[in-house]
Amino acid sequence: MQREKIKVTYSTLASPNPLLDQYFDEAVAEAKAHFGQTFPMYINGVERTAAETFTKVSPTNLDMVMAHFQKGTEQDALDAVAAAKAAFPGWRNTPWQERVALLRKAANLISDRLFDIGAIMTMEVGKNRLEALGDVEETADLIRYYCDQMEANEGFVKPMKQESPRHHNRSLLKPYGVWAVISPFNFPFALAGGPSGGAMVAGNTVVFKPATDTAYTGWLLTACFRDAGIPAGVFNFVTGGGRTVGQTIVDHPDIAGITFTGSYDVGMNIYRSFAAGKYPRPCIAEMGGKNPTIISKKADLDKAAIGVMRSAFGLQGQKCSACSRVFVHKDVKDAFTQKLLDLTRKINVGDPTIKENWMGPVVNKSSFADYQRFVADLAANGNILHGGKVLDMNGYYAMPTIVDNLPYDHALWKEEMFLPIVTIGEFEDMDDAMSMANDVDYGLTAGFYSEDDSEVEWFLNNIEAGVLYVNRETGATTGAWPGYQPFGGWKGSGSTGKAGGSLYYVQQYMHEQSQTVID
Repeated sequence: MQREKIKVTYSTLASPNPLLDQYFDEAVAEAKAHFGQTFPMYINGVERTAAETFTKVSPTNLDMVMAHFQKGTEQDALDAVAAAKAAFPGWRNTPWQERVALLRKAANLISDRLFDIGAIMTMEVGKNRLEALGDVEETADLIRYYCDQMEANEGFVKPMKQESPRHHNRSLLKPYGVWAVISPFNFPFALAGGPSGGAMVAGNTVVFKPATDTAYTGWLLTACFRDAGIPAGVFNFVTGGGRTVGQTIVDHPDIAGITFTGSYDVGMNIYRSFAAGKYPRPCIAEMGGKNPTIISKKADLDKAAIGVMRSAFGLQGQKCSACSRVFVHKDVKDAFTQKLLDLTRKINVGDPTIKENWMGPVVNKSSFADYQRFVADLAANGNILHGGKVLDMNGYYAMPTIVDNLPYDHALWKEEMFLPIVTIGEFEDMDDAMSMANDVDYGLTAGFYSEDDSEVEWFLNNIEAGVLYVNRETGATTGAWPGYQPFGGWKGSGSTGKAGGSLYYVQQYMHEQSQTVID
């Protein structure tokens, strides 16, 4: 269906757009009309089926069967790696300008299919329409940004100093080989397409395994790369369990590098395994966060309340960048908390394909059970000001939850819950607030609200996190966009010190070679 192009970012999505809503509603109806199909894997340019399949049921409606996917085996994973290895020499030697052209074509296809992909994502994950459309367009912009970096750096071929006119020295960045991309459910397009695009534009071939919850969007991403003309074997798509397909990929000696987004424990295990082989291999791991927001007594409390609400409860708190801890100066704590409660009470929880519903369900049965377990603990040890309940709606729907008076020695101040739960604490001394904010193993995002420039400078100089936001209404800790806010973590949140959507990301998919030729 031909539609007028609408440029989407997380910022522009805040403005009402009737045409956007019309296109989205049409795409939802079209998607539902085709539910129940079975989709293949994609290995060496050929669709592949397995002996068994698994079924995707929407978390928005447990009677809604969306599609069926292949339960890949160890052999399927081995074949995908072999295909990528065989395709690597040809892709590596393809001029970088041609790789850029193909990846730009893929990015444009993603943008063209914005509403069709976004509609599927809303029902597959439970994102509201704005979050889903933002995820899709962010993917296209990530790929474009990495293409921009290849062009700006002329393929990362740089002349060096010469000892004499006869000496010709240069530095090159060259691809590693077969690159694995293992993506999470929460940003199933951006955290799959971004790393895959970065790896491929640099000259690597890719074996991609999506989270089992989001195989549908994984297939739609695969179709974009396929239809853009990415050669056979350069991009391979394998579905199945993490303990079979995923582990086979991670353990394979021909995997030259990996990008993983997920939990700290799994990420650290992969990181250690990539350092323990015959030689160290690059591992780009993004491993979550326990993200704080500090609110000064000099803050604009209206800005702070809406920023915290959006970051705590957007995508049901299932973002690695979600705001899960708030530290408020005691003089303004009551006023801030009341404003946050007023906003949170207005949130509609329900089917996210309906425009008025800002929060959808959590992603699966396991997360639904975790929510109930956590709120029982929080109710016993703190004071639940709002939420703490699940909804009887034939889906995994949970209330946005605000917790006060939780003792600071309680484990949930430091454990990532990945759910719509935020805890509020108070402080009197700003340095104490900073100590509490930094007192976790993570360091992904952090927010601060103050109208005092000296306090802002203090925050920027002392917080231990990779992505910082000050006085941001659209999100206290969330909402990075490629080329605007690089996204990467410190400490246990990231393994490389470099950020996605930044000036230094693509280089991680290459290693340096110095070349000297003497006439």
